[in-house]
Amino acid sequence: MAKAPVLTPQADDFPRWYQDLISKAELADNGPVRGTMVIRPYGYGLWERMQQDMDARIKAVGAQNAYFPLFIPQSYLTREAEHVEGFAPELAVVTHGGGKELEEPIVVRPTSETIINEYFSKWVQSYRDLPLLINQWANVVRWELRPRLFLRTTEFLWQEGHTAHATQEDARDFASRIQRDVYADFMENVLAMDVVLGRKTVRERFAGAINTLTLEGMMGDGKALQLGTSHELGQNFAKAFNTQYLSKDGVQEHVWQTSWGSTTRMIGALVMMHGDDNGLRVPPRLAHVQVVVLAIKDDEAVVAKVREIGDRLREAGLRVEVDDRTDTPFGRRAVDWELKGVPLRVEIGPRDLQNGTAMLARRVPGGKEPVAIDSLDSLLPKVLEEDQARLLQESRERRLSRTVDASTIIEAAEAASTGWARIPWAKLGAEGEAALAEQGVSVRCLVAEDGSVPVSDDAPGTLAIVARAY
Repeated sequence: MAKAPVLTPQADDFPRWYQDLISKAELADNGPVRGTMVIRPYGYGLWERMQQDMDARIKAVGAQNAYFPLFIPQSYLTREAEHVEGFAPELAVVTHGGGKELEEPIVVRPTSETIINEYFSKWVQSYRDLPLLINQWANVVRWELRPRLFLRTTEFLWQEGHTAHATQEDARDFASRIQRDVYADFMENVLAMDVVLGRKTVRERFAGAINTLTLEGMMGDGKALQLGTSHELGQNFAKAFNTQYLSKDGVQEHVWQTSWGSTTRMIGALVMMHGDDNGLRVPPRLAHVQVVVLAIKDDEAVVAKVREIGDRLREAGLRVEVDDRTDTPFGRRAVDWELKGVPLRVEIGPRDLQNGTAMLARRVPGGKEPVAIDSLDSLLPKVLEEDQARLLQESRERRLSRTVDASTIIEAAEAASTGWARIPWAKLGAEGEAALAEQGVSVRCLVAEDGSVPVSDDAPGTLAIVARAY
């Protein structure tokens, strides 16, 4: 009788495969309140690595970290009409505290444009105070009707950046810089994710923004996932909160603003873009465990050598874990590390020790090969870089092979059943977009023919990327 697979095969049931992997790789569990999640240590380790790398990029463009309250007076949200309308269905509202009904209801932070603008209006007085570039790492709450771990949860973790500028051009350039130099650079060079940079249509734009820039990735089943957004807010919030500055000419002017964010959804994307039927595959530059060194048997010399190799590889700059739990069967431990997607396993038993070799298992391409123990220090960094590049190449090839050009709404909808479609925005338009939405298909973003981000929705040659999405 055939042995049951550890995970539901992707081809049989991709959503079930995803849930199986989240659980068995020990990334997260469902929380006690519907839509919440408990991020387990291995999953949180991925988020910590994401935070560290993203934070460095955010600081490199000049932003500083701050923190703003979780609770926001409900009256703040009502000051910007589009914003409150867009978020109203997702709000969690506190009406009682300390055993009493509150004089004014309090909203649990869904995003922080309103409360941050309350303070920007105090902090910005002169053109000398600009640009004001602030970021915060926090949690937010949006009441989710169809939750799925990491992808859509009622509470999730993120970073949200908020900036104020003297001119519209400065704000536009900064929003674009965040999309390109922070998000795209991180996603491609660390997460090994192929992403398409574009602008959202009016229908998909962030509530209260005049333009939304997005990064879209194709998952293993051909669906799209929004991985990060950068918004031009214009002067909408500045006027609502009276955020003004005295210009060099001595004139009171409203600031121009941006906001931008990325979330723990990136962990879900990591699973769905790189995972296979054996588990997760973590990009080496991201992995908080790049190499695990395993003792195959409870042999004193083997265990000593495994620990020695672990120390050597750490000195070489690698992130290493030593697995000398020989009271647990080797096969079970190997499967567990494969599920977790650790890029490299170095396996050593008594015979390997005699031969001066170790068995090297590579998670990304798969397979094993014997290598000299003395060569590990110099070999493994090269192998990790090869596998990092391989993951990015695979994700790009998937998108290119499953994206087709369409000339009609019917063709676009058909293509979206298995992948993505490109269709001229001039042919589709807002009416066609609405017709696709009725079929569960959305315009993920608008791109120029050369792959760049168009300067406007109606720029000549603009293409709409059409897909089913998470």
